[in-house]
Amino acid sequence: MSTYDTLRHFADGIGLVVMLGIFVTLCLWPFRPGAKQQNNAAATMIFEDEADGQ
Repeated sequence: MSTYDTLRHFADGIGLVVMLGIFVTLCLWPFRPGAKQQNNAAATMIFEDEADGQ
């Protein structure tokens, strides 16, 4: 079996499962219970230097 075939089987099987796991983890990361304060800070960060009414 050649190196190409070995890497191809890895990518088709285990590699796909690993990539799916990483994708799901990154999608769910902002919704974890302790992230609310960090999410609010990131959402309002662009308004920190602006003066109200100007």
